[in-house]
Amino acid sequence: MADTATNRTARRGRPGYDLESLLRVAVSAFTERGFDGTSMEDLSRKLGISKSAIYHHVPSKDELLRLAVNRALDGLFAEAAALAEFDGRAVDKLEHLVRASVGVLIEQLPFVTLLLRIRGNTKVERAALARRKEFDRIVADLVRAAAADGDLRPDIDPDVSARLLFGMVNSVAEWYRPRGGAAAPAIADAVVAVAFDGLRRHS
Repeated sequence: MADTATNRTARRGRPGYDLESLLRVAVSAFTERGFDGTSMEDLSRKLGISKSAIYHHVPSKDELLRLAVNRALDGLFAEAAALAEFDGRAVDKLEHLVRASVGVLIEQLPFVTLLLRIRGNTKVERAALARRKEFDRIVADLVRAAAADGDLRPDIDPDVSARLLFGMVNSVAEWYRPRGGAAAPAIADAVVAVAFDGLRRHS
């Protein structure tokens, strides 16, 4: 699910420091201090290498941010695209996408956490927010289709349902910790149970 540009931008740098390790350090710093509050000098100190060694891998700090947020977004869009092969009603597709999105969030937790904290202050951030809105539209369309099928409660606005549903999914990033925490399938089961027991129309 990594951005394919990762392979294009990666070049041989100082031994022991590949693009992946650099990216993870950058994501940690951006999340902790903010993108604007993190300089390439800060990253070089954290890694214990020179700024020129960093530039062996990426041309700019913006590129690090782009690769990071796209790691999360590409995972979500891959799961949305996979729905084309999923046989079922709209509500079943929606439930499947919620489960898969929880899996992406947990698998790519540092990258998703960073994505959820950007505010559109740079061109890269604005592009990422535009992709998030596109994904939100996919979810909202599924909610509307499920409501039209009569599978969701008619008294809740579909747009509100979509926002609440993925607000719950995104909240996992605030409290989930990989060590000692529940496994991804268990968390996905819990999210689906809480959300869909409330959203589904009961005869």
